[in-house]
Amino acid sequence: MAARLRAALTILAAAVLVPMSGAVLSASAALKDASASGAVAAPAGPAPAGPAPAGPMADVPKVWPTPQQETSRDDGFPVTPVVGLVRGPTTDAAAEKVVRDTLTRAGVTDIRATDGQDPHTPVTVWLGGGAEVLARLGVDGPSGLPAEGYVLATGRTPDDRKHVVLGGVDADGTYYAAQTLRQLVLPHAGRDQLPGVAIRDWPSMRYRGSIEGFYGTPYTQADRLDHVDYLGAHKMNTYEYAPKDDPYHRERWRDPYPADKLAELGTLVDRARQNHVDFTFALSPGLSICYSSKADLDALLAKFDAIYALGGRSFNVPLDDIDYNTWHCDQDPAMFGTGAAGAGKAQAYLLNRVQAWVDSKGDVAPLQMVPTEYYNTTESPYKKAIRENLDPHVVVHWTGVGVVPATITNAQAAAAKKVFGHQVLVWDNYPVNDYIAGRLPLGPYTGRERGLSDHVVGVISNPSNQAAASKPALFSFADFSWHDATFDDRAAWEAGLNELAGGDAATAAALRVFADVSTYDGTLHKTQAPELRQRIDTFWSSWEAGDRGAAIAALRTYVQSLGKAPGVIRAGVTDPRFVPEAAAWLDATELWAKAGLTALDMLDAQETGDGARAWRDRQQIAPLIARAKAIRDSRAPHNSTYPRIADGVLDKFVADAEEANDHWLGLTKTRPVPVTTLGTYADNAPERMVDGDPGTFYWTDGAPSPGDVVGLDLGAVHEIGDIAVLMSKSGSPNDYIHAGTLEYSADGQSWTTLTTGTTAEVRASAPAGTSARYVRYRVTGGNDGYWLVVREFSVEVRDSHDVTYSVSGGPAAADGSSLRAAADGDVHAWYRAASSPAAGDALVVTASTSRPLASVVVLSASDVRATVQVRDGSGRWRTLGTLAPDFTELSAGGQETDAVRLVWAQGSPPPEVAEIVFRYARGGSTGVR
Repeated sequence: MAARLRAALTILAAAVLVPMSGAVLSASAALKDASASGAVAAPAGPAPAGPAPAGPMADVPKVWPTPQQETSRDDGFPVTPVVGLVRGPTTDAAAEKVVRDTLTRAGVTDIRATDGQDPHTPVTVWLGGGAEVLARLGVDGPSGLPAEGYVLATGRTPDDRKHVVLGGVDADGTYYAAQTLRQLVLPHAGRDQLPGVAIRDWPSMRYRGSIEGFYGTPYTQADRLDHVDYLGAHKMNTYEYAPKDDPYHRERWRDPYPADKLAELGTLVDRARQNHVDFTFALSPGLSICYSSKADLDALLAKFDAIYALGGRSFNVPLDDIDYNTWHCDQDPAMFGTGAAGAGKAQAYLLNRVQAWVDSKGDVAPLQMVPTEYYNTTESPYKKAIRENLDPHVVVHWTGVGVVPATITNAQAAAAKKVFGHQVLVWDNYPVNDYIAGRLPLGPYTGRERGLSDHVVGVISNPSNQAAASKPALFSFADFSWHDATFDDRAAWEAGLNELAGGDAATAAALRVFADVSTYDGTLHKTQAPELRQRIDTFWSSWEAGDRGAAIAALRTYVQSLGKAPGVIRAGVTDPRFVPEAAAWLDATELWAKAGLTALDMLDAQETGDGARAWRDRQQIAPLIARAKAIRDSRAPHNSTYPRIADGVLDKFVADAEEANDHWLGLTKTRPVPVTTLGTYADNAPERMVDGDPGTFYWTDGAPSPGDVVGLDLGAVHEIGDIAVLMSKSGSPNDYIHAGTLEYSADGQSWTTLTTGTTAEVRASAPAGTSARYVRYRVTGGNDGYWLVVREFSVEVRDSHDVTYSVSGGPAAADGSSLRAAADGDVHAWYRAASSPAAGDALVVTASTSRPLASVVVLSASDVRATVQVRDGSGRWRTLGTLAPDFTELSAGGQETDAVRLVWAQGSPPPEVAEIVFRYARGGSTGVR
């Protein structure tokens, strides 16, 4: 991977660490055998049998994660107030608590618990046993299932007794059976119901869960405790502790944890164990370790011993995000050699000694490691050294082909396993957001091929800085890693949102609308707000076809639902941690929706000819956007910028609506629209490359690839002249297109080359008579990992019929304002006088050419008082009328006019004018975008 891309996106990869599979794996030998076996295969033997044909599956609630085998029965029953609970050999207190809580919610008031004896209650739950009852129900037991597998059966035996059997092949399996039971209870008037069902289930992957491995504000202890609760409830067995901003994890890895921090980790280890989640402790020494040093090995193992004493039984040594050409002692290159091969040998030497410590414990999972080359499958001296020298039991992390790959395929995973020569655990950088400040990724977990479990031992999520907001994505990770053969990303996503909504349809719908405007992450999801985008595209199609009232009504309904969604979410979500974490994005969504609705109000007003109302509406838009952009989340790095809500979609709609209003007002100056196939870093939007200010710039959020473009849409075909593309900036001089072609087109389909370029500034002059609507600079080669900065992209329009204006008179403008702002074509730039007008003061706007004038429009503050005059071709001034509050339109009668004058009323407040508009008799008011 190119150095620049790694420097920017590595915050993702460095954020990953490792897992393992809980109480199932208790002895070192068993763990090594399991590690060598690869992904778990389906057990041989017949599918479970039942006493009756399958009933309609609609009668059985959908279970998540998706079971491997499920058969409905016709012998379900109501849950009685008295229920027996029989504890068997493969259960524990955690599973019993889940069952007790489930029964209590179902209306059970008397739970009679025994150890192995049948209590002969109306309904009996067999927890971690019940083999004889399974036989009487006609259901195969858990024998032969893989680790963590279970059988769950509900039904009636031939003597019409009602039973629930939760039989795990081990304690983990029984716990997961209890989590399935929790989802099967059907609310019902009178008594809740349990459907008849037989489930035979096991995980497809051994490692399932998450890694707290991001940069920025780490989770709080409360976040982590809640997080492992969520993992356990969704049958995920791995939590990896690796927060990059914990100094004792990385920079100060040799230093022991302070007592209070160690106590917190101990509490977390205990909570994870209660949830059947493996707490994996990661230590990242690569910034300073001497691989051959016994003292450094002892320091590393001392940290591991401290966690082992707390009950931790799974460990990881990440060696990512380091320069493996940098050595930290003279002994290492002398012992292992230099370069990538030497680094691989040195790392293997260290890790093999750590694995020996693992072996000596007898109850620790195989060691995990994150290689320095974690992001591809390319053969290299480094990977060869790892493959040939690293203990075969060590599990190797891999992010896919890329730090945050759009897809992970079976072929890629197979290649990774082959090139590393070890079992591969996917450290999946979704929904991590430390590399995309201001974004809260809420789109579906997508792009991972079914059947990946045939090639990897697990898939774990690197979540976002917001723990609770990561749960919908984790819900999908749970389903994919449990049963990837049938994974449906959309169905899992909707189910995760529905769970967050507590099953409430209105809240789930609000979450979907909210998630839509927070979809883009630049990797898995490169289209922001797809649903809103489609509706806006439909709006403009209808608008331009003339069906404007219907267009406004249709889009208004959807944007209103967007504006209401945050309130519905605040009232309806069942997770109390979600709203505080998402508060910045919820608040911003409300404001952006208000801005969108106000833009629609403005368009509606102008369509009815109510210019005053349209102007009042327009003045409300900018303050709403400013408020939205003033919001900050409390967590780094998101406290450095504003929440991104439908950026490039809703903000563009507002800008397009304002441009339509400009045309309606008579402001018809040609304004090029920037276009690009690339994403945006922070708030350095494409519009900045056409703002006329070389001090601002558009900055991409990744390196451009062949085929990517930046360019301009001139809105119509024009004769063009000089073109300049000014790229890069101080501080990032290599952020330009290293090989590109400058080309133009009249129709956007057929392109003609003007020139090629390999430098940071590209200039060309189109031959005389060249006409084009589109001009673009297209990437034709690699960019060495460097991103792209465009300071300015300019195209000379030679056939422009735009009239230019000059402004003179007074009073003088206040600081930060100018006379020019009164007629610059930008209603956002105001002329604000520094003082009240003196006798005879007037503001004069002179046009570059005299034309027939239909009317004059003045956009001003409400308390401005003046007489409006126009000058005809003979130089005489005539009065049209006086200013009204805010919005004034006065007829000019179609006479030739070259100037407009505002003669101020003496003693009035300092004048404030946004724009003086010359509405010409022909072509002045197009009403189009």
